[in-house]
Amino acid sequence: MNWSLRACGRHGHVTYAPIEEALRGRLRADTALGEAWRCLRCGDFTLGEPHGSGPAADAPIVLRGKALRDATILRLLAVFRWAKGLLVLGAAFGIWRFRAHQNAIGLAFDEDLPLLQPLADKLGWNLEESGVVHTLRTVLAAETRTLTWIGLGLLVFGALLMTEGVGLWLLKRWGEYFAVVATSLFVPVEVYELVEKVTWLRVVILLVNLAAVLYILLSKRLFGLRGGRAAHEAERHETSLLEVETATLEATLSGHRHPAQTTGH
Repeated sequence: MNWSLRACGRHGHVTYAPIEEALRGRLRADTALGEAWRCLRCGDFTLGEPHGSGPAADAPIVLRGKALRDATILRLLAVFRWAKGLLVLGAAFGIWRFRAHQNAIGLAFDEDLPLLQPLADKLGWNLEESGVVHTLRTVLAAETRTLTWIGLGLLVFGALLMTEGVGLWLLKRWGEYFAVVATSLFVPVEVYELVEKVTWLRVVILLVNLAAVLYILLSKRLFGLRGGRAAHEAERHETSLLEVETATLEATLSGHRHPAQTTGH
């Protein structure tokens, strides 16, 4: 997949006119329909005036190719975090609502549970020893203070997930660090839950989180890995069309100078 063309198809081309004449000439072309400028993202010429102009050093750094793919993956992770955050915040709201009506819900549970006994007998299900029933009774018997702390904990956890999602979606460096640290902190908990009981959902969640941590660490060169931030920024500049054209122009000019220097000697 050509990520650059895909992004231009969705968001439009990005053109820029550098004031350096030699570089400007490599990005501009005259056509029968008027002037055309090379897109900084996909490299194709597009008709019309440039979207911006100025020194080449001030041109916007436009994500291209691999960088666009990485941005798409990070934003998919952001959506996953937001979905999880909404579920956690929903659970916090549910506990808050439950805390206000705990006694009424407990009485209704005790009154209605015997109605399920005939059906349970036909299915061979022992209600009194059921893990689900035991869990519900434990929750219903919990103290109000305990429920309050659980609700607050879920509220904080949900807010952290939403914040992580914002950082990843905006492609911020702090968001990448936040995602790695926050996800890593909960990996031991997920491993413990998996040891307690193996389910496909728990296995998938653990694998997704581990893959996300490793991917962000290595691709974004966090904590000094693979050259750290300096190498990451250099990689972004290397993929810039203006940087590529500048390097090509310098190499061409250097090649023209060398024969003259050699002849002089």
